[in-house]
Amino acid sequence: MRALFSLVGLLVVVAIVGLIAKKQLQAVAPATPASASGAPAGGAAPPTVQEQSRGVQQKVLQEINQSLQQGAERAAEPKP
Repeated sequence: MRALFSLVGLLVVVAIVGLIAKKQLQAVAPATPASASGAPAGGAAPPTVQEQSRGVQQKVLQEINQSLQQGAERAAEPKP
């Protein structure tokens, strides 16, 4: 009898852990494309995290270069 309760308890715990793992994997899994061809159904696909990161890096790089250029122009101006 004790072995039966242990086995049932173990199965319940495994089922609960499996459900929690499934929910967590669904939350972090990338979205699947709407069609088999990979083309978005209603417009452009949302950018991936990697694409967003590259975009932010490029924007920061452009702003840094612009600031450096402005600084160089100010340094080159004759002082009164």
